[in-house]
Amino acid sequence: MRHTFNLQAYGYVVMPEHVHLLLSEPQRDTLADALKSLKQGVARRLIGHAEHFWQKRYYDFNIRDYSQFVEKLRYIHRNTVKAGLFERPEDWEWSSFRHYATGREGRVEMESEWTARKRGRAAGKLCPVVELPHSSEREA
Repeated sequence: MRHTFNLQAYGYVVMPEHVHLLLSEPQRDTLADALKSLKQGVARRLIGHAEHFWQKRYYDFNIRDYSQFVEKLRYIHRNTVKAGLFERPEDWEWSSFRHYATGREGRVEMESEWTARKRGRAAGKLCPVVELPHSSEREA
């Protein structure tokens, strides 16, 4: 969907009964078209031709500045904690939180400083990456 509609994904969390997405406006078609395509593709893979998987409506919010961006991204990442699913946002695998915390690629490619640096390295504009052990990989 990101490539088809030429949009960027900045954050997400998949909850048991809903999904939060932080996306740019698509450069092709509309946000409604992009979300319809996403919802149809997921529904077809999960339930075939059954009646319903998604609710008909989605709720959007236009981000006006960087502080709102940070506010919404934090809200998205803390949603699993608020819902009582986990004590820490990094424990939920279906979220972009780990990407922002460690730079690791997750289920969905995020548009972030990490991915901008990765593209810069691939283009030969930055020094090569130095792999550091993450806290979960350190030996006791």
